[in-house]
Amino acid sequence: MIESLINAVIFVLDKLGYVGIFFGMALESACIPIPSEAILPFGGYLSFTGRLNLIAMILIGTIGGTVGSIGAYYLGKLGGRPLVEKYADKLKISKSKIEKSDEYFNKYGEKIVFFSRLLPIIRTFISLPAGISKMEFKKFTIYTFLGSLIWSVLLGYIGYKMGENWIMIRSWFHIADIAVVVCIVGFVIYRLVVRRKKVNLEN
Repeated sequence: MIESLINAVIFVLDKLGYVGIFFGMALESACIPIPSEAILPFGGYLSFTGRLNLIAMILIGTIGGTVGSIGAYYLGKLGGRPLVEKYADKLKISKSKIEKSDEYFNKYGEKIVFFSRLLPIIRTFISLPAGISKMEFKKFTIYTFLGSLIWSVLLGYIGYKMGENWIMIRSWFHIADIAVVVCIVGFVIYRLVVRRKKVNLEN
């Protein structure tokens, strides 16, 4: 299924060029799992062949990613926030935890958003919690753009330098995706174990 999705992305980019780069990156950043690990390296390859300009491709990809992220941010802020507050009790989320999350994003939001843009999978969904926590929009946009720019430069340039061999990048990032998922699952399990131990001690 993933292979079919990647092939579909390549087909669309091959036909649409810059427009495909923009919308592909926008959709990925709007929480739709279209892999930028295929979009940007293939854009780099198209630049290698002379069909696209590398700098223009990188900038369009960055802008597309930022636009999509803004959409996901407002989805979290206007839609996700009311849902969290409405169903907080059912989800066993206390008001203090919501406030703590807000404070955390206000204090470390720039770093969270910036570095999340450089991580597979996480980069696709980070805008939602930023919006739910009502992170300052100006800061969110600036650090989203900067993180997306670095990601676009990295993947686009690698695709450009590798030329015909750009497709090898997919296997590298597949391994990175697995590593990120394992780390996330491990962290969640660790937090659950710590929380359970804390509850047992209190009882």
